[in-house]
Amino acid sequence: MFISIDENAASWFTKEFEMNMPISIRLFPQYAGFGEKNKGFSLAFSAELPANAGYTKEINQLTFYVEENDIWFFDDTETYLSFNEKLDEIQVTYKEQAIH
Repeated sequence: MFISIDENAASWFTKEFEMNMPISIRLFPQYAGFGEKNKGFSLAFSAELPANAGYTKEINQLTFYVEENDIWFFDDTETYLSFNEKLDEIQVTYKEQAIH
């Protein structure tokens, strides 16, 4: 499991959620959409405090986390969050990790 969030994406979250720092952002699978990684699931975001974080990453006073029961969605995957300037929104890409 690897999650990369670039600086522009982190700035987008700060603007989008318009909350006082620090902010906790939950990354989780949502049953909806087409889903590039897991069919029928797409990546969703929510500003909330963790209950049982299985993964955390801090960037510019933002804590991104995945709850322990959502780790399956990110297993064996590199997840990249970047900001797409043309669409003015977050772009998510996945890359399967090599198995050693």
